[in-house]
Amino acid sequence: MADQDQQHASLVNWTQFIYALHALSLLTGILGAATVIGAFLTGWPSLIAVILNYVKRGDARGTWLESHFRWQIRTFWFGLLWVSLCVIFIIVTLGLGLLVAWIPLVGVGLWFIYRIVRGWLALSGRRPMYA
Repeated sequence: MADQDQQHASLVNWTQFIYALHALSLLTGILGAATVIGAFLTGWPSLIAVILNYVKRGDARGTWLESHFRWQIRTFWFGLLWVSLCVIFIIVTLGLGLLVAWIPLVGVGLWFIYRIVRGWLALSGRRPMYA
């Protein structure tokens, strides 16, 4: 039983670390020359975080932490999808779409911040993530 508790504590620490990596990317985008979106999708902390999500999610299978791994992975991939659609829209409209595309891009940036903050708070409260 003690071994299982240690494994669970270790997995909670991994999940905290992954949220911290994502938060570091967001902070880099907020404080640096990069955008929140650019830092989150292409910054090394978030890329390492997504790789760790895939490596460690098997360990979380069947626990409440599995929902956090799914939450983090979906945050990255859905964000990439929305940003890709905006870029395609800008290309198809020969750049004129940039006048409109910045609105959903700002929304995606705010959505990234919301998802990481909400997930990390739920993890701190030892609650699973839904949706």
